[in-house]
Amino acid sequence: MSTHTISPARFDAGALQQAVDGVIEEFLAQKAQAADSHMAHLVGLLAEFGAGGKRIRPLLAVTGWQAASGLPADESVVRVAASLEMFHSFALIHDDVMDDSDTRRGHPTIHRTLANHQRDSRAERFGRSGAILLGDLALTWSDEILFTAGLTPAQLGTVLPLVTEMRTEVMRGQYLDLRATGELHDDVDATLDVIRYKTAKYTIERPLHIGAALAGAGDDVMAACTAYALPLGEAFQLRDDLLGVYGNEQDTGKSRLDDLREGKNTTLVALALRASDGAQSALLHTLIGDPFLDESGAEEVRAVFEATGAREAVERMIDDRYWEALRALDTAPFTAEATTTLKYLARKATRRNS
Repeated sequence: MSTHTISPARFDAGALQQAVDGVIEEFLAQKAQAADSHMAHLVGLLAEFGAGGKRIRPLLAVTGWQAASGLPADESVVRVAASLEMFHSFALIHDDVMDDSDTRRGHPTIHRTLANHQRDSRAERFGRSGAILLGDLALTWSDEILFTAGLTPAQLGTVLPLVTEMRTEVMRGQYLDLRATGELHDDVDATLDVIRYKTAKYTIERPLHIGAALAGAGDDVMAACTAYALPLGEAFQLRDDLLGVYGNEQDTGKSRLDDLREGKNTTLVALALRASDGAQSALLHTLIGDPFLDESGAEEVRAVFEATGAREAVERMIDDRYWEALRALDTAPFTAEATTTLKYLARKATRRNS
């Protein structure tokens, strides 16, 4: 087994990604060696699916460790970070099934890939069922990576409740998102509640907490992580919602019609409904959620987003939350190196195009 460490001396996202990828690649290679042809095929699909991710959660876990300790992230910390990435593969595979998405990161989703391999009347059902099983396998293996990370009993006892809480929160957020899909409304607070659990806590807060907890962080550090993470996590998802409608598909890796066709009741949609007149509201209710929506219809929806000021309002919300996250760093008891990294990440999370 290779040894992977990350120095706190300077930010190097590439080094972190290489270290996390190394852990996952070694783990999956061992699984493939012990597998029959069917399991080896699943292992290969999971390896391909995980390639190309941003590794946001591992990066934040390592940064949480460094914020609290100022020490290099050793092998055990990197393995915990890798377990978060494996869990994220589980979440994305299941999310694609629930959303009936065709693409992820510019490639066919797992359920589409499996369906294409079947090529008979059972193809669609086989694809969805197989994807659910592969997602379950990724969840199981995320546990295996975590429990073989070489943590002390004290570290494991501190981290496990946070991992459990993170998983519970993202499931709640996903359920709220499912409940809201196809039922358009102008309740902005309700859309922000979905964002808080589906993204802000899962993507930013809990990874930071997990890394900091590994270093034995006190309540002051954990509270500072939250003060930074929640506004930034909301801004991250609000940017994602805009990219889902306005993004370049070559950058985002998925169709910018998907969210509109699925009837996602995002903050963007809620703000537009709140400010719309009768004709605009009727148009949004007619077109958003239409599974056959084409680009022409999407342009009509975008025109309403512009006319009602919804797109501009979301941009302001992103900016407000970005600055709130930065202000939280002014008094955070973090190392200087970690603070610099978190400032960089805040900008990347809110000013991105993919």
